[in-house]
Amino acid sequence: MAGGGSSNAKGNISGVRVIVAGEPKTGKSSLIFAAATESFPASVPPVLPPTRLRDDILPYRVPLTIIDTSSSPENRGKLFEEMMRADAVVLTYACGKPATLDRLSTYWLPELRRLEVKAPVIVVGCMSDKMDKQQAINLEQVMLPIMQQFLEIETCIECSAYNLIQVAEVFCNGQKTVLYPIAPLFDLEAQTLKPRYIRALKRIFILCDHDRDGALSDAEFNNFQVKCFNAPLQPSEILGLKKFVQTEIRHGVNIYGLTLLGFFVLYALFIEKGQLEKNWTVLQKFGYNNDIRLSEDQLPPPIKRQPDQSVELSGEAVEFLKKIFLRFDLDGDAALRSNDLDELFSVAPENPWNEAPYKDAAEKDVLIGLSLDGFLSLWNLMALLDPMAAVENLIYIGYAADPSSTIRVTQRRCLDRKRQQSDRNVYQCFVFGPKEAGKSAILNSFVGRPFSEEYESNADDRYAVNVVRLPGGGKKTLVLHEIPEDGVKKLLSSKDALAACDVAIFVYESSREASWKRASELHVDVASFGEATGYEIPSLIVAAKDDLDPYLTEIQDSTRVTQDMGIEAPIPISTKFEDLRNLFQRIVNAAERPHLSIPETEAGKSRKQYHRLINRSLMFVSVGNAVAVVGLAAYRVYAARKNNSS
Repeated sequence: MAGGGSSNAKGNISGVRVIVAGEPKTGKSSLIFAAATESFPASVPPVLPPTRLRDDILPYRVPLTIIDTSSSPENRGKLFEEMMRADAVVLTYACGKPATLDRLSTYWLPELRRLEVKAPVIVVGCMSDKMDKQQAINLEQVMLPIMQQFLEIETCIECSAYNLIQVAEVFCNGQKTVLYPIAPLFDLEAQTLKPRYIRALKRIFILCDHDRDGALSDAEFNNFQVKCFNAPLQPSEILGLKKFVQTEIRHGVNIYGLTLLGFFVLYALFIEKGQLEKNWTVLQKFGYNNDIRLSEDQLPPPIKRQPDQSVELSGEAVEFLKKIFLRFDLDGDAALRSNDLDELFSVAPENPWNEAPYKDAAEKDVLIGLSLDGFLSLWNLMALLDPMAAVENLIYIGYAADPSSTIRVTQRRCLDRKRQQSDRNVYQCFVFGPKEAGKSAILNSFVGRPFSEEYESNADDRYAVNVVRLPGGGKKTLVLHEIPEDGVKKLLSSKDALAACDVAIFVYESSREASWKRASELHVDVASFGEATGYEIPSLIVAAKDDLDPYLTEIQDSTRVTQDMGIEAPIPISTKFEDLRNLFQRIVNAAERPHLSIPETEAGKSRKQYHRLINRSLMFVSVGNAVAVVGLAAYRVYAARKNNSS
């Protein structure tokens, strides 16, 4: 939507706002008056107030408000403001004044582009009654070059407010371009269906092809027709449609029925004939909105969770994805190549794994492709980072059960620490460290990429995800989230910055003292932030590039610091020689028992000592008060007895 119209969950517009603009004396106000009153005005004011047409004169029963405008230069600011709010723009010219038509292509249409107005445009020739037969021109012949230059023009129409000819049609067209826009469906420049629309049609076709034979039989096509339009087709009508499709494309029909190519041709035909309501009716019946994505009512309600709760795939979703993997592994090599993944997501608006953070985030063999572990890992990453996107894409690829059954919300991390264990299936590890410490090399190693001597600066957050197999036979999905050194300050500007973190590692280059000092500073900053916000997280220190000679006091310095903070000694690794000392298992172990590796800063220790002293003081006061109360009670008993004896 470009302006004032609003949409409900199904993408249906609840109100349309049309602005009428153009050169002076081209009949703007008369056109609006005639549409509203079904009469020609004897006189009209220079600019009419906002005018709402009666619903009963519009075929779509959707409220329509028309905004009249002044063409004077001093009112251009207000005019442009109204254009930015409009759902559709009607540009007028006077049929008997060719100069006003020229101004559309030399001023008005370029101005709309300059303002980046996205609303569809209807060009209207007013006062057609004032043209004599000699002045009459072929509208299509005149407008075709302009429409080819300005693809935002949806349609052109001539009208006469004086004779009430095609007046209502002007605004019906304006309303129709908003309710049933062509832009999301058709590329006017390339003259082809748009990719996202093709993907939606493919999904709809597959959903209707119940016997999975790659064609819609007459019965399947009729079921589709009834679902969308509440009316069956006669056998002769279906036969006529199939004959037409066959004349358009050779393989549009086969012995089983209408093929996918034929289905595309059929809906391209409706666009060509201007019957866009048919295209949009089909989309809306299958749950799509105006962006050709599933509408909100097709998805679970927003997920309610605390910042330190995460979202994981359910067991049902994992089993479904395993079956999907086998279905698309056509050559049976236990891997999905890029073309297999493209085919899998060809019924979704786009392949979500072609972009960050999913692109290159999982282990993938260059020759074979993505293993089942890598496939499930990427789905787990999506569920962790964008749960609703994961649910939406599961529906696109065929998950037919209740969408809310695809995910589960984990227990709060603060409760995991109290229980001294965690039963999550997916853990997220933040990877901190100074530049050139070896953070990216750890992520690369985790997803099986070869070591590279070349340093590549990484200014953005980056993810790597894989399955970690544990000694007892279990396995967990681990997400490594690399935080660039320059991004730490921004990260810690949010109170809940560490809520999503199960464990953190702090990487330094063991041969450089400056690298160790900076990693140590980052560790203190993060640990202090966790103590202050209540999101204390387990930490591990990683001494990277163990293949290089360490600086003289490296072991002594790092051991002292880790002992002071109450965590494990640094883990020496060498990604160059693939000597990782079970690093990823150790990260998972720390996440599974989150109470064991939480660092304690000096400030944290002082705070705890202070609280202990306060608690002891309160306890002493409480005990003292109790003694005083008991003493007073005993005295009262003694005094009462003495009085009685007297």
